[in-house]
Amino acid sequence: MDTSETVVDDETHNDSIRKVKKRVQMKRKQKVRKMKAIARAVAKTERKATKILNKESKKLRTQSAKKLYD
Repeated sequence: MDTSETVVDDETHNDSIRKVKKRVQMKRKQKVRKMKAIARAVAKTERKATKILNKESKKLRTQSAKKLYD
């Protein structure tokens, strides 16, 4: 009886180790996805900011050009 109980304990112990390893990998993947999402969001906001600046500068240039001819 003792030997069979230890075998069962070893199997459950091995299963728990496997589960922990899978969870760690999942968390690592989730962390990577989150970091990539944050990086994409930051890049997107920077692109929007540069587009806004470009539009404003273009608007000022066209207005100044119109004033020259009026």
